[in-house]
Amino acid sequence: MDLDTAFRPSGPYPHRVLTLGWKASAEQFGPPELLGLAERAEERGFDSIVVSDHFHPWRDTGGHAPFSFAWLGAVGQRTRHTRLGTSVVSPGFRYHPAIVAQAIATLASLTPGRVFLGVGSGEAMNEVPVATIEWPSPRERQRRLREAVGLIRELWRDDYVTHEGEHFRTRAAKIFDKPPAAVPILVAAGGPKAAEMAGEIGDGIIVTSGKKRELYTDELLPGSRRGLAKAGRDADAFERMVEIKLSFDTSADRALANCRPWAALALPEEAKRGVEDPREMERRAVTAEANAHTRFIVSSDPDEACEKIGAYVDLGFDHLVFHLPADDQARSIDLVGKEILPRLRKRS
Repeated sequence: MDLDTAFRPSGPYPHRVLTLGWKASAEQFGPPELLGLAERAEERGFDSIVVSDHFHPWRDTGGHAPFSFAWLGAVGQRTRHTRLGTSVVSPGFRYHPAIVAQAIATLASLTPGRVFLGVGSGEAMNEVPVATIEWPSPRERQRRLREAVGLIRELWRDDYVTHEGEHFRTRAAKIFDKPPAAVPILVAAGGPKAAEMAGEIGDGIIVTSGKKRELYTDELLPGSRRGLAKAGRDADAFERMVEIKLSFDTSADRALANCRPWAALALPEEAKRGVEDPREMERRAVTAEANAHTRFIVSSDPDEACEKIGAYVDLGFDHLVFHLPADDQARSIDLVGKEILPRLRKRS
């Protein structure tokens, strides 16, 4: 059995119409407050609610890290129509793939047709403190992810699955409450090899904004197309999601200041790699505070902001998820819902 193609949805998704989502910043807000913000995001016109899955947040001071699956279950019951998903879960270290399969199957049963699973190869910050392992190489993490995705799909489709893999085992394992419909799996990618794997095994790709244009045009998007071609799959049924870091406010000074708590995002990759303690990440982020805004679209002009956001749509991304950095998240949701979302929909 080819586990990579098991239980893959067929035909185009409804998301070919531009989907505009809100990133639930679970590192920044506790579960009850975040739940209220999710309700507000739906009310203000966001199409999806996407939550991070952290065991440790990016910072110790004022940090939070609620359990994503439990939180999504609550959101599903408090909202009516928004798509719900993770960005991203690593189904290979602190979670066995079978547990991820069971959790998402339950969510899909409670909110049919609304759930997707976003997966990635993991971060030391979230996995090492619990799995107590030496953090493996990117190549090994990708192999684990590939096997995990195949096993999740098999568990969603078949009964009493026995799997003897390189990294995971199951013995006559059965998910009794399977998803009522196919659940898309989106694969996060930061480089061409991961993007190619996303095209091979995923129903979509997840990338983040704020990088050089050439990364998207020359590496990530071509990589996903190579994977799609290798697997003989239809590119039109492949979702292209980008998390867009957007700091928009009527005050330019406030928009700039809102970025500062997220200074860790501006650290070079080598400064973040392998860090497992949020206190250490917070210490390192101090050196990047002056550059925190460089990973964000920062603007007080809605037309300017939409022009910069639109560049990602022009590249072919069809699911934009907005990470809004402000501590006054309700204000940001209101402003983006009023000034940005309608302009983007009109533009598309």
